[in-house]
Amino acid sequence: MTAHLRVENLSKSFGPTRVLDGISFAVPPGRFTVLLGPSGSGKTTLLRCLAGIERAESGSIHLGERALAQGRSHLPPDRRDLAMVFQDYALWPHMTAAANVGYALRRRRLDREPSRRRVAEVLARVGLSDHAEQFPHQLSGGQQQRVALARALVAEPGLLLFDEPLSNLDADLRERLRVEIATLTRESGATVVYITHDQAEAFALADEVGVLEGGRLVQLGSPEDVYHRPASPFVARFTGLAGELEGTLEAAADAAATVTVRTAAGPVTAVAGGTARATGSRVRVLVRPAAVTIARDTGTEPVAARTLAGTVVDTAYRGRGYDHVVQLPGGVRLTGVFDRSAQQRGTAVRLLLDPEGCFAFPDPAAASTPVAVAENPEPIRTTLEVR
Repeated sequence: MTAHLRVENLSKSFGPTRVLDGISFAVPPGRFTVLLGPSGSGKTTLLRCLAGIERAESGSIHLGERALAQGRSHLPPDRRDLAMVFQDYALWPHMTAAANVGYALRRRRLDREPSRRRVAEVLARVGLSDHAEQFPHQLSGGQQQRVALARALVAEPGLLLFDEPLSNLDADLRERLRVEIATLTRESGATVVYITHDQAEAFALADEVGVLEGGRLVQLGSPEDVYHRPASPFVARFTGLAGELEGTLEAAADAAATVTVRTAAGPVTAVAGGTARATGSRVRVLVRPAAVTIARDTGTEPVAARTLAGTVVDTAYRGRGYDHVVQLPGGVRLTGVFDRSAQQRGTAVRLLLDPEGCFAFPDPAAASTPVAVAENPEPIRTTLEVR
């Protein structure tokens, strides 16, 4: 039976270091939540507190009507109705795949035949029916992780926890297992909390993404909200940038919450983030890779009037096309500039920026010295060219 997970004001320290600082969030029954953050952000400690491996100093954890942790009350892991899939598989080396999966059913005290059928069903679901009698050392890394997933699913727990389960696998296998995890967990109906440092993995899996920074949950929302409306420069940077432009806010936010920023590379239109509203204030424009397009001159209006000039300094083939690094005036480089055609190193190009993928935040390092700006007073327009 799935259940509603509620975490309220959870805190944890190791010595003088505050690892979790008042974290609160909820996961509705059957939903898939991914906690995303860099090393040291607290995501692993948070997962271990949910599992009961670590004891929180304050706050509470509820699963449905049951208090897993509250005050001095702390249920051990085996009484929490949950299962966990670890980064390093954590399989018993002396047990076969079937025995590893069946081990999770022992405390259910099922008869041997129902237990055997249940193990066979789950191994079939993860594509390991032909490997049931093999030991972990006889299996590949991907197969071992499928055994770990089957072990987590077999007892039908109310809560499934994933501790970066794909990080030890190669890129192709990681993508295939990501799809399998998404499909199988949603079929099971379990409530899921999954941690990772990979933003692409988080966005592909999650119903909701929570971003952790320094032990705090700084944003929680749908993948679309987190990507298109980052709550802070940290969230924007951690979820993928082409680069950053320093500048001065030239025109305050309009009804669409966009601002015009004057930069060394030229004027840029961006979405106002944080308190970036005051004309004349120093800001940083954070640019998503998807917001940058190499412009084509269609003859309808001068390309130079609505783009930034730059020079290609690197080109990398990515299968579906080419990623470019483009140097702009002022020394800024934009990376991951995609085009289906290769632009040779040293080629002069003009870049079109989509304002919806550019975010202007107040510059915390603003100095009294003025920023060098381009002379062209016209902001970049919002219309993107079709390539």
